[in-house]
Amino acid sequence: MELNYGSSMEMSVVVREYDGERDLEEVEKLERNCEIGSRRGFSIITNMMGDPLCRVRLFPLHVMLVAEFVGVGEIVGVVRGCMKCVGTGLGAGNVWIGCILGLRVSPKHRRMGIGLKLMKSIEAWAVRNGAEYILLATDENNVASINLFSLKCHYVKLSSLAIFVQLTDTHPKIHAPSNDVAIEKLSIEQAILLYKDRLANEKFFPLDIDNILNEELSLGTWVSYYKGERWSGLHCKGKDGEFLNNTPSSWAVVSMWKTYDSYKFQVKATPLFRCIHASLKQIGPNFLHCLRIPLACKLPLKLFGFLFLYGLHGEGDNVRELLNSLWCFAFNMVRDVRDCKAIVSEVSLNDPLYAHMPWVSSTSCINDIWFFKRVGTSKGVMKGEENWVEMNPRVHCFVDPRDF
Repeated sequence: MELNYGSSMEMSVVVREYDGERDLEEVEKLERNCEIGSRRGFSIITNMMGDPLCRVRLFPLHVMLVAEFVGVGEIVGVVRGCMKCVGTGLGAGNVWIGCILGLRVSPKHRRMGIGLKLMKSIEAWAVRNGAEYILLATDENNVASINLFSLKCHYVKLSSLAIFVQLTDTHPKIHAPSNDVAIEKLSIEQAILLYKDRLANEKFFPLDIDNILNEELSLGTWVSYYKGERWSGLHCKGKDGEFLNNTPSSWAVVSMWKTYDSYKFQVKATPLFRCIHASLKQIGPNFLHCLRIPLACKLPLKLFGFLFLYGLHGEGDNVRELLNSLWCFAFNMVRDVRDCKAIVSEVSLNDPLYAHMPWVSSTSCINDIWFFKRVGTSKGVMKGEENWVEMNPRVHCFVDPRDF
């Protein structure tokens, strides 16, 4: 696929599909050139462990496009895209959406229209594959990306989400889960049943949740509840659905994703940590810019990753303590995992769980903005509601761990 359009200046750049054998070295070079946090003597880059497609590969329909100078062979920009079917939050409605991620342009080739050209190309790919809407995200301080998305590509702001980050090396004496709380792992079948029963009607709930929970990167799903209450059916083999109707008065659930086995961050120097102020959506993962680490704290490793917590949900009056127990449980679980130096989660600012997210001295948080645009023409799946994304802004948004 080759797409050329625009001014004569832009005509020197061709956008085509990524070729692993031909482009890997050039793409890795581009990744290194798109360093972030380059201040105070250090810089941070994404190490995709030899697989530039790692953030979209788990979707059956995905693509990576590169922008290349004609006749030169230099790759000056990349963008990734995938397709998935998600819930609309309007009862049984669902819709196919395209997701755009990992857009970046070589620093010395910015302000030349290359980012816009990549955006139009990946949008065209999504439309050809049946997308009704396209979703993308960036952090709220990334003015350049926000202007590109909203002013030039006509996306509208959908929601603000908070990314919570805690480094495992910065809080060696974190409290253990409460002794009054039981934490138990669900079977994959139980987790699928629970999520479909409780979250299937939420915005962006993936219809292939069973594929997510069966992936090798899925570490598992855990629930927490008070030991003084009985969760009937939780351990009844052959009756996995029984526990859904016998939940305790208060309970919480979380699933964990081994992002550290998919990609990592690489630090090119090891001075004392300074506050990192840079957009991570341009390089893929979302969280390093919000690590406000004390000045006396060194970078944990030259190469490190994180555990992503998703599918957070809770019911009852004591969700805060139960969610905090799950957070502590995850923290202690990965402290000894090589190269995993942080736990991360993302929730909507309008989600009731936002007020219950754990806060300790080493927890950092920053807002992420999701943008959306309608690109399809079919209205049947939305039951005539063209602006379903603007409805019920306080509805929980499910964060898919595969493209975080």
